[in-house]
Amino acid sequence: MPKRLLVVESPGKVKKLSQILGSEWIVRASCGHIRELSDEGEDALGFSMDGSSVQCHYVPRDQRSKETIQQLKSAAKQVSEVVLATDPDREGETIAWHLKEVLGLREPKRVVYTEITASAVQSAIAHPRKLDLNLVGAGLCRDCLDKLVGYKGSPLVWALNNGAKSVGRVQSSTLHLICQREREIQSFVPQDYWSVWVDYVEGFRAFYKGAVNTRSDSPEAEVEVHDDAAGNSTTAPESTRVLAEAEANRLVEEARRHPHQIVQYEGKIANRQPPPPFITSTLQQAAGSKLKFAPEKTMQLAQKLYEAGLITYMRTDSVMLSPEFCESARQWLEQNDPQNVPKQVARHRSSKTAQQGHEAIRPTDVFRPSAQLRIELSTDEFNLYVMIWKRAIASQCRPAQLRKTVVITQSGQILWQARGQVVEFLGYTRYWPNLSKDTLLPTLQQGQMVSLENAGHEKKQTQPPPRYSEPKLVQLMERKGIGRPSTYSPTIATLKKRGYIELTKDNLHPTNLGLEVDTFLQKALPDLLEAEFTAKMENALDAIAEGKQPWQIYLTTWNQNYFAPALAKAKTIAVDSGNPTKTFPPRQYDTSRTRCPDCNNFLSKIPSSKLKKKYFLKCTSGCENTVLFWSEFSKTWQAPRTKDDKIAENGEKNHLSPTTKLPTQLTAYPCPVCKKPLEEYTYTKDGQKKTMLRCSASSSRTDKKHQNVAYFQTAKGWWSPKFGELKS
Repeated sequence: MPKRLLVVESPGKVKKLSQILGSEWIVRASCGHIRELSDEGEDALGFSMDGSSVQCHYVPRDQRSKETIQQLKSAAKQVSEVVLATDPDREGETIAWHLKEVLGLREPKRVVYTEITASAVQSAIAHPRKLDLNLVGAGLCRDCLDKLVGYKGSPLVWALNNGAKSVGRVQSSTLHLICQREREIQSFVPQDYWSVWVDYVEGFRAFYKGAVNTRSDSPEAEVEVHDDAAGNSTTAPESTRVLAEAEANRLVEEARRHPHQIVQYEGKIANRQPPPPFITSTLQQAAGSKLKFAPEKTMQLAQKLYEAGLITYMRTDSVMLSPEFCESARQWLEQNDPQNVPKQVARHRSSKTAQQGHEAIRPTDVFRPSAQLRIELSTDEFNLYVMIWKRAIASQCRPAQLRKTVVITQSGQILWQARGQVVEFLGYTRYWPNLSKDTLLPTLQQGQMVSLENAGHEKKQTQPPPRYSEPKLVQLMERKGIGRPSTYSPTIATLKKRGYIELTKDNLHPTNLGLEVDTFLQKALPDLLEAEFTAKMENALDAIAEGKQPWQIYLTTWNQNYFAPALAKAKTIAVDSGNPTKTFPPRQYDTSRTRCPDCNNFLSKIPSSKLKKKYFLKCTSGCENTVLFWSEFSKTWQAPRTKDDKIAENGEKNHLSPTTKLPTQLTAYPCPVCKKPLEEYTYTKDGQKKTMLRCSASSSRTDKKHQNVAYFQTAKGWWSPKFGELKS
């Protein structure tokens, strides 16, 4: 008989863990978060602040969570010990605390592992620890912060009457980045310029570098960085920009008039160090640029790989690798690619804020045959796994060796430059190719005369800054400290869902709605949009997680010193502006072929993601109350239900307010719940009067036990979906 209960987050892990632990254990899943802040109290926040203390009221998230809690309680009664094994991050620690609270555990054992393998799981269970209340405090503080900003800030944008739904601590700051870039593009004024070049008989092209008197002693170094968001794209070489065609013509004439000589020739071997293994942000960037996956999809696929025991935990900001994996990767290289074995194990540096107890994202077994995985996994899962495998192996390889050459020639008083690069040793790039293409230069010598074959120039135009792709936005959020690894993907998904941004040709565009919201928030809550301000809040949460700051004091101080005054000021801005929508140009909508029944003008199509047809019709010619919705039943556009219809529907569901006064008549039938008499209640539906029976007690309108007490007239008499036929 099982003696111990292991509670994890995801049901996808249950089968694998049950196989590892055996019959002594029951393994159950919380299915993520089981509780959330209630909608009670002031502004429905679910928590109250009194001085420097915070009182939170948590409730089950939904009906499924209620059922999960009951199932976990039942399982806990069958065992002598409960072990909490939620995910190894701040969010996981908070979920473990909620489980402790609902299950009434005094000192629960907390175990943490970053991969679902027999050795890792058994080692974790052999070395349990207590709940980290600092991490829990950071999680609770984030809950309260997000709800405080969302619930108190969102009503500001509702007043715009343009469909704006929400304001968010991370969401609004991220939207601001996209809108800022869009405004830069809109205000950009292109400039013409010319790139001037010369071709030599010896077989290479050089570009205008400047005049002799502007020459530096050494050519500037090329800076190469591992940019996972950029893919393998490279930019074509250009000359120093020439801003007038007359000057470009003069340079070409000078090049043709004077002999050319090599005045500087440099060739050296440069090492390009391998990139670090993946963390959450770089995985999302690389999967976006190489596999064209949205961040949300990348994380869903990575979750499945983790649950299958194929990779380590996929929410991490640490590039550390376990000594066991480094040794395993070294063995693989010794067997399959001995030339790529480095003298020392490669070490990569994590960011200052990274949780060092975590590992990077890596395969759990580098020797696992890919042929079998190709059969077991979907195509997308397999491609993501292979990418993670290659990056992890690449991080343990020797550097790539490049022979870089810089040639500077001179004609008259003009300097020309050519660069070349040849890969001498592939190193890590055998597994992670991220070098620009080879540019071969012939063997040359300093002082050598070279023969001009041709000279010319190409007219070009400056380009506006590019819009962000999803990988680039994740990279920017990480660099600016907006959000944390677990929030990058859901933040972008929320902005799409709200209709604030849209993805077009792999680039993110703000919608008119998004631009309107951002413009308004710049006036109302400008600090909340600044990346530095949001990053400071994230740093504060990190400090709380490290035990450097009490979370309740931080939250109450932040609200008292900043948010409450800022919100009060924002409300005056909203009031002073009268109708905030007047500050924006009227939105343009597509026109339908259906006319307004009042003014006979064509109705506008108003987008709505909640409707199957994705839009409804509204008169924008002055008839404020004319709105039509598509009826799948009648295949026609119809006005929304009347108040009587809504009351009737509420009556059927027995969710009426106790203060609602409707015609009633008591019957002799007893209520099946409380035995008080049922009453006849008459209502109107679809233009017809109908009658139902419900409990006559006014308290039954809000009592959950009575929510299914509703009898309807049938040919055989009164009948209830819950209680069946009503017998006299």
